[in-house]
Amino acid sequence: MGAVQDLRANALTGAGVAARRRVAIENIQPQVDCGRFAIKRVVGESVVVEADAFADGHDHIACRLLYRFEHDAEWTHVPMVPLGNDRWRGEFSVSSMGRYLYTVESWVDHLETWRADFLKRVAAGQDLAVELRIGADLIEQTAVRAAGDDAGRLWNWARRLRDERDDLEARKSAAIREDLFEIARRYPDLRFATRAEAELGVIVDREKAAFSAWYEMFPRSCALEPGRHGTFHDCEARLPEIAAMGFDVLYFPPIHPIGLRFRKGRNNAVEATAEDPGSPWAIGARDGGHKSIHSELGSIDDFRQLVAAARQHGIEIALDLAYQCSADHPYLQHHREWFRTRPDGSIQYAENPPKKYQDIYPFDFESEHWAELWDELKSIALFWIAAGVRIFRVDNPHTKSFAFWEWMIDELKKQYPDVLFLSEAFTRPRVMQRLAKLGFSQSYTYFAWRNTKQEITEYFEELTRPPVSEYFRANLWPNTPDILTAFLQNGGRAAFMIRFLLAATLGANYGIYGPAFELAENVAREPGSEEYLDSEKYELKHWDIHASSSLSGLIGHVNRIRRENPALHHDRTLHFHRTENPEVMCYSKTAPDVTNLILVLVNLDPFHKQTGFVNVDLDELRLDAARPFEALDLLSGEVYTWHGSRNYFELTPAVRPAHILRLEQRGV
Repeated sequence: MGAVQDLRANALTGAGVAARRRVAIENIQPQVDCGRFAIKRVVGESVVVEADAFADGHDHIACRLLYRFEHDAEWTHVPMVPLGNDRWRGEFSVSSMGRYLYTVESWVDHLETWRADFLKRVAAGQDLAVELRIGADLIEQTAVRAAGDDAGRLWNWARRLRDERDDLEARKSAAIREDLFEIARRYPDLRFATRAEAELGVIVDREKAAFSAWYEMFPRSCALEPGRHGTFHDCEARLPEIAAMGFDVLYFPPIHPIGLRFRKGRNNAVEATAEDPGSPWAIGARDGGHKSIHSELGSIDDFRQLVAAARQHGIEIALDLAYQCSADHPYLQHHREWFRTRPDGSIQYAENPPKKYQDIYPFDFESEHWAELWDELKSIALFWIAAGVRIFRVDNPHTKSFAFWEWMIDELKKQYPDVLFLSEAFTRPRVMQRLAKLGFSQSYTYFAWRNTKQEITEYFEELTRPPVSEYFRANLWPNTPDILTAFLQNGGRAAFMIRFLLAATLGANYGIYGPAFELAENVAREPGSEEYLDSEKYELKHWDIHASSSLSGLIGHVNRIRRENPALHHDRTLHFHRTENPEVMCYSKTAPDVTNLILVLVNLDPFHKQTGFVNVDLDELRLDAARPFEALDLLSGEVYTWHGSRNYFELTPAVRPAHILRLEQRGV
């Protein structure tokens, strides 16, 4: 009863606007967790908003969408259109990086209600004298709110309706003039308008958050000759080849000094030899920690030079943000309070019983000194941002505090709205999704382990449909230094081609772990393991990147196809089509204006040729079933003329595992 009593008290004291608000607003979409988190868009995209809005009785209502950039004081508004059943829709575009806010406002539209009733009275042949006066009253009230020429036209309109000397038919015609109603709609009576309580958020990133191709490479393995530790200058020499393959993000594992104590040897051996370089993720040594560079890679000036050279090739350098320490990290000496201390006085290293990671020490996010820890971790990101980095791949974010990530990402993006974060969290779905909600720009997925048509279809229908698609941007990786799947181990070169084609066309964002992928490296450490034999994580490697078996040609070709076809720049229109062969899947993507139609067929079997028929959903692609259409294979250059929805295919894995078809139906 308290809320009702407060409402009545307000009304009795003359502040009873709320008591006279008759419109209810419900079920605003999109929103994430009742508005707790922001949805995501990139610059230039639209936000389409729907809401239920309705009032008591039979009066007509109007509805509008309000939006503003977070630093703007005033709202911009656009009208919402009725969809039926009290559902309304409006749309606005986002033009700047940062945060936008939006909400919905609705009110009883007395003038529109009068108009609808007036037309009914005209049709029924009723007397209109009083109704014309009522309409004139409402128009005059609107004229008071109007300005300039609009006000004058509205006053003239009201006088016309009141002028009983004028012909009744002329007054009737004037009463329903659409051009004058259009003017009146600009000046609504908002005294008793209802505004949704929640102001919902949109995080707007730059375009690379939605469309990117990542290449992962260990800088220390870039030396031209075997046995030598690579440098940033060696990496710079590789930039033309990486650019030729079409990658626009070059991601480095940690480039910091590596600890000596408890250093891991080849193949993750517990004991290391003097020649073993250790794991880059065991960060910290006498030379420094997260704000230092491994001495054999080069200097901070060398790094800045590499960042600048990469940009000249259209490539951004992404760094690994791994918030953990080796046993030799200066933090363990100077800030023991940031780590968990065991009863025997030792600092707790990382464990996943029975596994022990003595070379890694995690931070304690429950430390009483959490505020100082947070500030220091943020300063690490700021250090590398100052060095020119705007993209971070974050190592194991699910093992750090949710509250920390929300705070840090928000703090950094306020100052640097162009900074992007990729979440490397292969963990439970709810945790992965929570990290995306907290602000991570892109997220790793379970793609590597989805192999069958049913698995892929169900998973990507989840990722590319609301509510998940409103905040979770998938980045698809067929392999990583930690992941060599059974499919890649057993399927040979064709398996790498298949998984690459799937990643590059199912996802607008995808990546590969460097030379290991284009050279189809598929030897596991032992049966049942997803670890590489002689893993680059624990030793220097020398890759024959110019081998004749390299997939670099295919990779470069597909990346050009991706750039040239806007349909492949996003995931929102991903649609699966039925094939009569369970080993072949088919899906399409379309540009927002449907001027670019891409249909992909992929043979999921790396061993056998597959044939059959695909049933294309022509309605989804807005193709006329009565007319033939052309299907240009962007991989081979061949052109097929297809008739109707059912069409034949054959795909040989080692030669042609897929079609990437651009569909076009020419005018009559």
